[in-house]
Amino acid sequence: MTNDSNAALDTGHSLTFAHITDAHLTSPRGARWQELLNKRLLSYLSWRRHRRQVHDSGVLAALMADLKGSGVDHVAITGDLTHLGLSQECREALAWLTALADPKRISLIPGNHDRLVDAAWADTVGLWRSFMVSEQPEARPDHDFPALRIRGPVAFIGLSSAVPTAPFLATGKLGQRQREELGRLLTRTGLQRLFRVVLIHHPPVPRAYKWRRRLVDCEAVSAVIRKAGAELVLHGHTHRLTRNVLTSADGAAIPVVGLASASSRESARERAARYSIWSVHRGADGVFSLSHRSRRYDARSGEIRECDDWNPLAGS
Repeated sequence: MTNDSNAALDTGHSLTFAHITDAHLTSPRGARWQELLNKRLLSYLSWRRHRRQVHDSGVLAALMADLKGSGVDHVAITGDLTHLGLSQECREALAWLTALADPKRISLIPGNHDRLVDAAWADTVGLWRSFMVSEQPEARPDHDFPALRIRGPVAFIGLSSAVPTAPFLATGKLGQRQREELGRLLTRTGLQRLFRVVLIHHPPVPRAYKWRRRLVDCEAVSAVIRKAGAELVLHGHTHRLTRNVLTSADGAAIPVVGLASASSRESARERAARYSIWSVHRGADGVFSLSHRSRRYDARSGEIRECDDWNPLAGS
């Protein structure tokens, strides 16, 4: 990341930012049994049986060390920092965020694992307030979304699809108020000639993901994005590389891109830990150019390497 603490706040014509997701950086070891007498128990058992073998803190540490040396201006994180959303996990995640970068250099949204149950906001996800809070003048209470954060020519619009759900479901939902505000923010930032990046945990593309893990109001959310327009949508949740497209009302293609978990020790290309780097430039004529590259964890060597195995802008 750049050394200039104000670089990401300039009203310039270019911005380079990274995208990471689903770090699952915490461990639920030591959780009190009283905290698990709810839906968390199922996720705890999943972690004991499987997830602790998939999510590796060493892989995440290597990826983050590489990211810190990448020279990016900003970092977008699309949820699931924790496994169970326990208060102790959220405090651990806060320390990790603070070590990664200044809050003004990170735009964060929560994921479904961060809100498995209806826990006290201030003691859990609310601890990350400074990395999420909207900078729009009319911002509502701290935990409300959408959150608008403008960096250079880019408007990051953070959404929260993280809502507590019934056991065996990992669905998400925005709800009417958040959808309506999303439409207003997309329209306003579009008129400001900003490059609009929507951050959401669940992919907002109809029938793009499993029924029990879907965005429940996906049709309505995608309709808002299509009508108001956006330049890029970034999401998490799938734990693999995904590329979809929404078509705006004026016929423009809006890439919808998801990544593998940032702590994954899996070796398959689509599931290996990686982060993406996006570069946005606004030309003298006001037209934007966008480029993408990514760096991936190599399970054989343990190194983070530049890779050309996937280009979501080309639809590969």
